[in-house]
Amino acid sequence: MMTNSIGVISMFYARPFAREHFDCFQRIKQAGADVVELLVPEPGELDLGETRAAIRDAGLSCVLAARVNLTRDLASAEIGAHKAGIAYLEACIDIAAALGATIVGGPLYGAPLVFAGRAPAPVDESERKRRIDAIVAGLAQAGRRAADSGILFGVEPLNRFETDICNTTRHALEIVERVGSSAVGVMLDTFHMNMEEFDLADAIRRAGSQLVHFQANENNRGFVGSGHIDWPAIARALRDVAYRGPIVLEPFRRSDERAGTPLAQWRAPTENEDEPLAASIAFLKAALTFAGRTA
Repeated sequence: MMTNSIGVISMFYARPFAREHFDCFQRIKQAGADVVELLVPEPGELDLGETRAAIRDAGLSCVLAARVNLTRDLASAEIGAHKAGIAYLEACIDIAAALGATIVGGPLYGAPLVFAGRAPAPVDESERKRRIDAIVAGLAQAGRRAADSGILFGVEPLNRFETDICNTTRHALEIVERVGSSAVGVMLDTFHMNMEEFDLADAIRRAGSQLVHFQANENNRGFVGSGHIDWPAIARALRDVAYRGPIVLEPFRRSDERAGTPLAQWRAPTENEDEPLAASIAFLKAALTFAGRTA
């Protein structure tokens, strides 16, 4: 049987996540989770010592999701934004250490698209190379600090509507292999993979030992088991690469099916969703259990 820790991202409950939402940690634990994923808090959002104690008291561990923007962007041609991107990743290392987390994942390379106010545009070859070189240099610098602190960075491919830098496992591996740091690996999210990969299970196998963090999300961001992702195949692929890291669920509620209602928008909960969340965790644990059994 596989022994991965299963978790839930905190912004499922609240965004921004603050002290008044700490009761969610107990609810996450009661739903069957072992870990909570927090967005890296911005200055003043959370008391790190208090947050670490609340997570520990709930019997959970913690991983972090980084938030990049156009002012802290490793890919930027603006030297100030590039340096701010490095400084942000270094700050993430300190925050992770304070919270007791060992993984910081996300689109660490920067260059966010339309959701961050930057429209997609053609990129010539020289600019493409410049961006990748800048990202590799920035990740290498931050990676040295991460290695010294015992923190792992997970480079996450996003779908084509959220970045034009890293959309597939191959893209992430190209960047990670060029960085060449034991502290910089690959993070995968099945929501994005469902749009960009030819075969999700093969993409996981391609990531292999470089896979350091994994998000299990339905094709429509619903609860795991409610969409068309082939979870038994995903579980078998995770088994095949001997992945033993955290697996985090990031469901986004969609309670209004009227035309014209924006889907790319976080919504606060209007009812208790602990039961379907617990069912999702149990469903995923069952898939992992059966994947770990020999035929």
